[in-house]
Amino acid sequence: MTTLAQPFAASRFPSSATVALPKVADLPWLLGYAVAFWAAHHIAAGWGGRGFYSLLYPAAGLRIALLWRRGPRLILAIVATETVVQFATGVIDFESAGWGTELLGVIRPPLVYGLVVLMVRTMADRAQTSMSVAPMPLGLAAVGAPAAAALAALPWSLLRPDLTGVFGLRETVTSLTGFVVGDLLGVLLLAPPLLWVADLAAGSALRPKWPSAASVAEAVLILASSFAIEILLARIGLGTPHTPVLLAVAWIGLRFGRLASWLAIVVVAAMVLPQTAMPMDMGERLALHMSLASIMVVGYLAGSFADAQARVRVDLERRDRLLFQAERLKTLRAMSVAVIHEISQPLSTLAIEAKHLHELTVSADVEIATTAALIDRKAAALSTLVRRLRRFGGRTVDLPSPLPLATLIDTVAALAQPEAKAHGVTLSIGTVAPDLVILAQEVELAQAIVNLVRNAVQACDDGRVSLAVSRTADRVHLAVVNGSKPPQRAQPGMGVGILVARAIVEAHGGSLTRTTDAAGETRATISLPLVGEPE
Repeated sequence: MTTLAQPFAASRFPSSATVALPKVADLPWLLGYAVAFWAAHHIAAGWGGRGFYSLLYPAAGLRIALLWRRGPRLILAIVATETVVQFATGVIDFESAGWGTELLGVIRPPLVYGLVVLMVRTMADRAQTSMSVAPMPLGLAAVGAPAAAALAALPWSLLRPDLTGVFGLRETVTSLTGFVVGDLLGVLLLAPPLLWVADLAAGSALRPKWPSAASVAEAVLILASSFAIEILLARIGLGTPHTPVLLAVAWIGLRFGRLASWLAIVVVAAMVLPQTAMPMDMGERLALHMSLASIMVVGYLAGSFADAQARVRVDLERRDRLLFQAERLKTLRAMSVAVIHEISQPLSTLAIEAKHLHELTVSADVEIATTAALIDRKAAALSTLVRRLRRFGGRTVDLPSPLPLATLIDTVAALAQPEAKAHGVTLSIGTVAPDLVILAQEVELAQAIVNLVRNAVQACDDGRVSLAVSRTADRVHLAVVNGSKPPQRAQPGMGVGILVARAIVEAHGGSLTRTTDAAGETRATISLPLVGEPE
């Protein structure tokens, strides 16, 4: 599938979905939201519908963009912000007899929006289907929030018709339909570009790529053909069905992704909204906006589904590459174990003989004694390294047992120091307190730390990598720190080391975090629970 561009493909959100008080960093966002909400609320007056609902409500797009960007923990803060704005503009009058109902009418929409975002994120975290793959969760929230807000307003519209100025079930349903349509248009027109701009400013959004001429031509031809079909049907007396445009936008979304479908939606909206902003029959205006909302929903969800499928394909390709890499590593391990097995016994014999030679030449000539001592040290060191490699590569998975952290770090140093030296990198390892004990499978955990050190060695820019150990309460933290290379100088990789390390650490009840500060220093930190001293 060819894509026009994919700047909307990475709508991120925090993994934890909770409701909490705003932080200091949230205050500028809330202040900007208050000003933008006030402006958008007044812009909506040009498409005023039944009661106090508008057939185009841009404020809804601002609301869901802020909730998605900063997280549903801001539900209460957004409710308070909208309440203050509506009070300042006179929508809420605390001197009137119905101020409580007015206040509830202002609080209800942002509260429902926040709860829908919270529910969608929670479901996306737990689901295993394509609906949980970005950007589908945002699409589901963008469509579900306006519908949920309208349903929440239905009981009050029936119980308090004086609040909306409409009476009877038919008029109430018409009013709430306008509510849903206006919010949908506002959300789907504003939320995607606002989120992309916010991500772009934070440096986490993909810049759009220039589409191919064939892709642009296909999209323009399909959209123009749908308009021509509508005009033809209208001229031969069959009305103005919007099905051709809906199918065209859906096709563009499925073929080229969410950005292309959103651009097509903007084109259709630019042709419809100026007409409906002028005085016209309420029924005709509502019908046009309902058709426009249908086109937007179908097109946006089609584009989101296409982007989600593209991301799934990328993940599958990456998984396949990891499997191929795992098979290569498995073969390499078998070969290494065989080689180590062949050289371990003669090397052990050589080490024993070197030790014996050293003992015999202690009282000999100084030059001979020094040479024999050197041979003894080198043979012993090489024999020890081979034994560690044999244990590391040939040992099957065993049960975790109490392990002194100092022993683990010694193993890591023996395995990682030679590679660091070969790359011209100085690996400094801090002292480890002898009383730090963890419950671990030594070989696996050593592999995780060695992977992190290897990544740091390959990515460091200043020739220095450090491995430090610290303790907080009942946990120990191992930090691998290096200065990062600029992106254009970094060595390409598949990220296998970090994936394997994270899986091993999490299997040991720990966590792995990786951060890069403004100075370019990258810190990978393993946090593990401590246990009592080994027997």
